[in-house]
Amino acid sequence: MLQEFDPIIREHVRRITNDELHVHYLGHKILNELILDLAQEIKKEIIKKIKEAKYYSIILDCTPDTSHQEQMSMIVMYLNFSGNSITVEEFFLSFLNVNDTTGKGLFDVTIEELKSLDLEIDDNRGQGFDNGANMKGKHQGVQKRFLDVNPRAFYTPCGCHSLNLTLCWSLKPLSQTCWESRVESIKAIRMQLADVNIVSKKLQSNDMHLDIAIKEINGLIDYFKGYREAGYSKAIDEAKEIASEMDIPPIFPEKRLIRRKKRVDESSSSEEVSFTNEENFRVNFFSYVVDKAISSLEMRFEQFKDYERLFGFLFPHKLSGIEEKELKLFCHQLENALKFEERSDIDAEELYMELKPFNTLQTSEFSNPIDVLKYLKELGCYQNACIAYRILFTVPVTVVSA
Repeated sequence: MLQEFDPIIREHVRRITNDELHVHYLGHKILNELILDLAQEIKKEIIKKIKEAKYYSIILDCTPDTSHQEQMSMIVMYLNFSGNSITVEEFFLSFLNVNDTTGKGLFDVTIEELKSLDLEIDDNRGQGFDNGANMKGKHQGVQKRFLDVNPRAFYTPCGCHSLNLTLCWSLKPLSQTCWESRVESIKAIRMQLADVNIVSKKLQSNDMHLDIAIKEINGLIDYFKGYREAGYSKAIDEAKEIASEMDIPPIFPEKRLIRRKKRVDESSSSEEVSFTNEENFRVNFFSYVVDKAISSLEMRFEQFKDYERLFGFLFPHKLSGIEEKELKLFCHQLENALKFEERSDIDAEELYMELKPFNTLQTSEFSNPIDVLKYLKELGCYQNACIAYRILFTVPVTVVSA
């Protein structure tokens, strides 16, 4: 019936009736084979680039799919140093099915995948995961097992996830399902969320480097420290305005003071410290919440500070004007950190001689470490310095890509 009104259908029916059929390559099986072949060629090209760069990092993240099968995404990060421009590149390689989510199970799956990709584990210089215990565990986690095999695979917890956990720790744990309770829980930090969100967005950027991340986190810590000292008065004034608008007396209700009986062996000169209701609120609520946020930030980003102490002298603002004795000390510390089985990526004395001329450079000439690396590449004779900067850019800061 359709062929009477549609010439295309009519021609199609005519060809079938007259057995005028031709072989075509549009079947789902052949299309799937073509997709797999293209994927293999793309993966080969990625592996080729990674081997040319030599040093690489892995970024892993686990999540269950719709069928509740645990899958781990693997992304490889490296510094493309071969072309005219120097860029940090990340490539997704595969989803790995995971049946054992312990640190050992995830580690074994990762090692097997790296071997199947023909990537040298000894060339790994970084590993980035979230803050899960099976990932970051100091004794049985993936990062510890990786360090046992390759001590030069520096581990960095995801900066974005660490910041998210800091906020969670600063809030009162209420109902996980009642949205009204969630609104109540974030009231304690609602005025600071805008400043925290700015740092969070910057940490999620594709061109985020270690020095910038450390600067942003230190700035956020300083913000909370400043808010601890000066924010209380502003918060009280705003609370009084809100209370007045609601016809509520803007005062702290008085509570009956309960005095503790002294023991016989207690000195009569020792008096209990008593607070007014407002002082008690400031000490036991306001300062407590802010101090908890500050301590959580400092604790969760301690790993970043460790890497700053190790690689920090390579940043232009620190390299300029550094004392020669101090520069030599930093070079030897970096050599020891990059040493495994009596083999090191760099020679400390040679690195010192290569960086020594840079302590007189003007900071305006190089705004960030990648500018220094571009300059070293143009010179083409400072091998140890180039390796040090290449490893610096290979260490991951976040795992947002995964």
